[in-house]
Amino acid sequence: MVTPYPPGAPALCPGEIITEPVLSYLTTGLDGGMDIPDASDPTLKTLRVVAE
Repeated sequence: MVTPYPPGAPALCPGEIITEPVLSYLTTGLDGGMDIPDASDPTLKTLRVVAE
């Protein structure tokens, strides 16, 4: 699960397809000071995914 803080609501859940708008929201948020503590890589330089 990827839960940025703030707001503290999950942006990605297991099994969900990662879309460009969600990835853009997360990377823009990181640039603005948002924290993503529960991602496997909190910098989002890499993502752990399972092939479809």
